[in-house]
Amino acid sequence: MTCAACVSRVEKRLGRLDGVSATVNLATGTARVLHPAATPADDLVAAVEGAGYRAEVRRPAPPAEPDGGARDGSPEAAATARLVPVALLALPVLVLSMSTALQFRNWQWLCFVLTAPVATWGAWPFHRGALRGLRHSAATMDTLVSLGVAASFCWSAYALFLGGAGAPGMRMPFSLLPSAGPGDPGTSHLYLEAAAGVPLFVLLGRVLEGRARRGTGQALRALAALTVRSVRLLDGEGRERLVDASELKVGDRFTVRPGERIATDGTVVEGRSAVDLSLVTGESEPVETGPGDGVTGAAVNAGGRLVVRATAVGEDTRLARIARLVTEAQAGKARAQRLADRVAGAFVPCVVALAVTVLGFWLGAGASPESAVTCAVAVLVVACPCALGLATPTALLAASGRGAQLGVLVSGPTALETLRRVDTVVLDKTGTLTTGRMAVLAATADPAGLGEEAATRLAGAVEDASEHPVGRAVAARARGLSPGAALPRVTDFAATPGAGVRGTVEGRRVAVYAAGRGLPPELARAGDAAESRAHTAVAVEVDGRPELVLELGDVLRPGAYRAVDRLRRLGLSVVLATGDLEGPARGVADRLGVTEVHAGQSPEDKARLVRELRGRGHRVAMVGDGVNDTAALAAADLGIALGSGTDAAVGAADVTLVREEGIEALADAFALARRTVATVRANLLWAFGYNAVTLPLAAVGLLDPMVAAAAMSASSVLVVAGSLRLRTWQPGPHRPPRAALGPRARTAGRRA
Repeated sequence: MTCAACVSRVEKRLGRLDGVSATVNLATGTARVLHPAATPADDLVAAVEGAGYRAEVRRPAPPAEPDGGARDGSPEAAATARLVPVALLALPVLVLSMSTALQFRNWQWLCFVLTAPVATWGAWPFHRGALRGLRHSAATMDTLVSLGVAASFCWSAYALFLGGAGAPGMRMPFSLLPSAGPGDPGTSHLYLEAAAGVPLFVLLGRVLEGRARRGTGQALRALAALTVRSVRLLDGEGRERLVDASELKVGDRFTVRPGERIATDGTVVEGRSAVDLSLVTGESEPVETGPGDGVTGAAVNAGGRLVVRATAVGEDTRLARIARLVTEAQAGKARAQRLADRVAGAFVPCVVALAVTVLGFWLGAGASPESAVTCAVAVLVVACPCALGLATPTALLAASGRGAQLGVLVSGPTALETLRRVDTVVLDKTGTLTTGRMAVLAATADPAGLGEEAATRLAGAVEDASEHPVGRAVAARARGLSPGAALPRVTDFAATPGAGVRGTVEGRRVAVYAAGRGLPPELARAGDAAESRAHTAVAVEVDGRPELVLELGDVLRPGAYRAVDRLRRLGLSVVLATGDLEGPARGVADRLGVTEVHAGQSPEDKARLVRELRGRGHRVAMVGDGVNDTAALAAADLGIALGSGTDAAVGAADVTLVREEGIEALADAFALARRTVATVRANLLWAFGYNAVTLPLAAVGLLDPMVAAAAMSASSVLVVAGSLRLRTWQPGPHRPPRAALGPRARTAGRRA
């Protein structure tokens, strides 16, 4: 395919089959087809071939050889093969035709000999495309280029052999602004420079366009290149054996040495290390992992040796899902692109009709035949439907790839468009803004007792034997106070449901239970304060004496405050909706600066809230991570899920944030969507504006055909170059939250 007219024709031909709908992407050269199960793929291929193109069912490229080069038989491959010979032949013709001082005796015949292979063999891809379109009663950009080259060359041949231009000593002045008025009735003017220059510039444009187009998909190929080829598999006796990664099965154990990539998703069973996820999810800091922690395939082991048990292989891995989501996103179309494709479907026939009209008008107005032909050829050559076809898919290719690098997976162009228009964001609390795990938020020790660190250490030793969330949080707190030191051993451990745990540690009787009455005044006040915040308060008793009160609750994710502040800076309203009680919900909202809070919300209540906001005219995005958020995600204009959330939430979402601390990527997603839509609009404005300006100039004789060819090629390259800027897009600086700035600092910031 060479232009948006090709896209329109293939889609229409596929759409003629019963129950079939297709979305064709010019930038990737692929069609995504939805068809009944009874329709075989051979019928789909036959339909595409019936439109004048070749097709085959797409197979995934091998991980070691990601699809990134020019395909054999593609327009770019044909252009690359012909570019150098055409340039060697065409450049002398352009120099001689444009410089009267260099025109020696019989120079025109040398130019004719050099131009003949350019206009035939060099331009053959265009002639072949035009003939193929003619057989199928269709016209494309190839039709325009072929007609322009043929008209220029045939007119020049007529002038040389029958019109007197072949006389020895003939000189031809060159002007970039040909006259369309009445001229010499003779036929001494030649257009060999157009016949040679048009193929040269169009071929060059296709090569540059193809290279730039492949650049937009670089991120996806980089993901494919992360796949590990071989892995050290552990057998039942613990011996390592190097095998192909494709042989891995769920449950297999394998080793990962420092500096190596993890072969597939799994769980660490032995060893501790820092794992670098930056190339997979955009996570900037390595993540500490140990036994029981999950790891992602293709992440780099930055520390010690790990033994990992595979939990997902092949197409079920996180990396494969990311690549699949990016690929599916690139197959869709924005509304603006669908409009451009409809325009392009009628574009080429209209241009051909315009060229014929221009030719007839100038001949009827008394202009010389050569001037009339010049104007008609310029109209044919300057028109550029390919820029219309490339405006959106190249931007989407670049944006979806860049989003994947930043940890933002967008399901398609519709999601990007919706993301840009959102004005209200509804945030779930547990698991989204908070970690979803209990942690010790505060500790109050009896001033006359053992002290916080000693009492916490004893409590952690007892709770380390418990599987209760409170127990895990207390044990984690104890380890954090003494990094690297092991907790003491507990004996006589006993756990009473609803009453707490007790045991003997280092000869001392230790009990951890729900804080209540009978505590010293200071500890009692700490317990009451925790209850007022709807947090859990536990007391630690050593040898029968209360020593410590620990306040536990769900903690905010590290980037939650920054994420909410950036959303407000982008002009978005933030709403908190949670199934938790009023106290914890208000506590989180106060810390984040959120004013609208809806607590005690069931899944149905969350969905109802979203529908109410939409009913008031808001564009709503719902952000969640759990099964209880699925209904609200589906009810919103746009659903956004954390990649660490449940499969149900990810499946119902339009955007997935795959960073470890995904909430920080939320504002990046909105900013990227706005930049992408702005780029698409700029591309389409250029594509439409270019044709709106250049076609009238060509029609009135103010564009030489050769200049028109260069302008046409440049238009496509500029559109793709505009999209390429998205590859290097960076989120805005993470400025300090507004609350942290004084009045003078805020004023200085606005002034800057």
